[in-house]
Amino acid sequence: MAKSEKSAGGSILETVVIVAVAIGLALGIQAFLVKPYRIPSESMLPTLTVGQRVLVNRLGNNFSDPSVGDVVVFHPPSGSESNTCGNADKPEDQACDKPTKARSNVNFIKRVVGAPGDRLSIRGGHVFRNGKREKDDYIRACGGGEGCDLPREFTVPAGHFFMMGDNRGESDDSRFWGPVPKEWIIGGAFATYWPPKRVGLL
Repeated sequence: MAKSEKSAGGSILETVVIVAVAIGLALGIQAFLVKPYRIPSESMLPTLTVGQRVLVNRLGNNFSDPSVGDVVVFHPPSGSESNTCGNADKPEDQACDKPTKARSNVNFIKRVVGAPGDRLSIRGGHVFRNGKREKDDYIRACGGGEGCDLPREFTVPAGHFFMMGDNRGESDDSRFWGPVPKEWIIGGAFATYWPPKRVGLL
């Protein structure tokens, strides 16, 4: 009887250790490697819908810069909620070329449309990068709203990335509050896992 009780106690302890290790691994993976993210708004339609869930690679950004076309999760500049540009003298026909100095604590998800040194302008919601229009069959047309036409060209500063939502007429993005420093980028979204009918790679 004593041997049986000892064996049962050992099994319980083993189970507890296995569960604790599994939880620790899951938390470690989420903290350092892959993090789930829920889409909160319509700014990335038609690519991503409200409530859709994606997986974000937190590790890759430590070793390489994001590429134009990548969908990334990041902290926007403070003032993004009120579309505050860090350049108070910005011409009206130009996108914001400078963020505010502080970082916001909220997370945004957008597409990288400009890298450091790129010359950008916006016409009809389309990005013209270094004089050439982006290949943008993934976007929802702008529709003539605010930010659809910002034809004056500017240069993305060193160490910064220019972000825009795919729903060009319904996205608060770098056009209004400026490019994002690399260190504020959390990681690239690489797959969607919910809802089931939209499971796949991005």
